[in-house]
Amino acid sequence: MPTTSSAPPWDVRRPPGADGRVFLVTGGNAGIGYFIAEQLSATGATVVLGSRDPAKAEAAMASIRAHVPGARVRAVRLDLADLSSLDTVADSLEEDRLDAVVHNAGVALDDPPREETGEGHELMFGTNHLGHFVLTHRLMPLLSAAPAARVVTMGSFAAKSERIDLDDLQSRKDYRPKRTYGRSKLAQMYFGIELDRRLRAAGSTVASVVAHPGGALDSLTPSRSPVHVRTAGARLAASPAALVLQGKDAGAWPAVRAVLDPAVAGGQLWGPRVFGLRGEPRREPLWDHLADPVVAARLWDASRDLTGADPGTVPG
Repeated sequence: MPTTSSAPPWDVRRPPGADGRVFLVTGGNAGIGYFIAEQLSATGATVVLGSRDPAKAEAAMASIRAHVPGARVRAVRLDLADLSSLDTVADSLEEDRLDAVVHNAGVALDDPPREETGEGHELMFGTNHLGHFVLTHRLMPLLSAAPAARVVTMGSFAAKSERIDLDDLQSRKDYRPKRTYGRSKLAQMYFGIELDRRLRAAGSTVASVVAHPGGALDSLTPSRSPVHVRTAGARLAASPAALVLQGKDAGAWPAVRAVLDPAVAGGQLWGPRVFGLRGEPRREPLWDHLADPVVAARLWDASRDLTGADPGTVPG
């Protein structure tokens, strides 16, 4: 006889409850991060927005509370471009455990010139990848204290066509903003996969999952004033794009499922169902280049050398 699962089908609009759990969302004050935070807040969990701008964080929290009555949401200051500032993040959470962190925050530059962080790292690589690499290291004691915590790294569909240049991680030889952004997101995704390998080898209960939002546009995103306001004109102009793309509210679905669904396992990749660009979240096969453990390990070693952090080290 065929076996049947007792788990109900995943409903993006009615995720399971998570009362008593604590989730941190980096960049939770805007864009996809905002909707990840709003959707997680609807589960009864405590959601902490990691933001470098207190005013924007306050606006985001007010919007979440307006759309999710009784939401347990608060904010901590978090600047991924300043690695030294991450030393105090775990203490600022004022929690004895962390059930999940969603690595969503990031910076994307459209034009030259190349910019650097205060520590001398190319800005997008330094913020999007190295910042989350160090943050995970700082949070690992809190994650390890939870029964089955998850690290969810939000990649990008733009990374699918990119390849890591291990000899030019900082884009010093050849800087092109869009390519450098895509490579920074690919570095994040390699990190998420390699982190899970190392956590499994260490016998950790923490799992690392990678997700991406597909094609998520502001013009297809519902308004959340003052965080995001979509005009009628923008909505009308974007109608044709809705055939293949989606809003940032839907772009949040893969990450939310990666946090909440007990069927999701470490080392997996989750994205939108339709061509990886839109629709409900599903598990995807790892992209061929993303599944290369040699590149992932070399990137890990380089990141450790650049930062002095090793997030794969599990507290004893």
